[in-house]
Amino acid sequence: MPELPDLEAIQDFILAELTGVAVTEVLVLHPIPIRLPTPGEFGDRLRGQTLQGVRRRGKFLLLDFSAGDTLAVNPMLTGRFQYGATGERRKPRTCFILRLANGHDLRYFDSKLMGKRYLVEQGSEVQIPRWEEMGPEALDPEMTLEIFIRRLRRHPGQLKNILINDTFLAGIGNAYADEILFAAGLYPYRRRVSLTPQETGALYQAMVGVLTDAKAIVAARMGEQIHLKIRDFLKIHGKGGKPCPACGGTISQITANQRITNYCRRCQQ
Repeated sequence: MPELPDLEAIQDFILAELTGVAVTEVLVLHPIPIRLPTPGEFGDRLRGQTLQGVRRRGKFLLLDFSAGDTLAVNPMLTGRFQYGATGERRKPRTCFILRLANGHDLRYFDSKLMGKRYLVEQGSEVQIPRWEEMGPEALDPEMTLEIFIRRLRRHPGQLKNILINDTFLAGIGNAYADEILFAAGLYPYRRRVSLTPQETGALYQAMVGVLTDAKAIVAARMGEQIHLKIRDFLKIHGKGGKPCPACGGTISQITANQRITNYCRRCQQ
């Protein structure tokens, strides 16, 4: 799942390279992910518009167009963007293509067709299901330790479930939840009510540090290859069975509800 660092890098690339570029054609190849409007209206509305800006909200990437429309894309588990020349080979399960006036395409592909796309009027994002339920951004400059603690108190469950819950904070997914908990030295299935004030502070500092560092690394390495899933630098997520970078013990891996959790039994007791 593209998370905050991935989507920020994609946002920055599209802003730098495609602002002011017109959409000359729209091809809808797999209409299932298009939730609003109908696939036909989706193409008719975007055709001829110019990209004016790009934003991120939680795990949504929002593309603002010249006629006042916003394309909101939540890639979910398997969705990715691809940018390349019009004649370049497309990825399997490409769902739609925005053909651009610069001779390139902005494509969206999704191997399991799990993602969701909404084309709404700018300022009308509330039409998107659960939009208003999203909490503040994890790296919002106003997200102080005090505010973090107040929001955390609303959630009595397991730490990893809280971190990936967008009603707590927006933008954190499965991979970076593992990284944050490892950096904080906290067991992912521990319940929030058991945390000491010192551990809560460590969790906050780990969240800020992990996401900030990851943003810089992903942005530096992604470039125009916005389809890439850059996760090899992560310390623990996806490293089940390998040595822990901190203690040398074996990294554990648990799969539940189609979600992989990695942690170190020594460092995160």
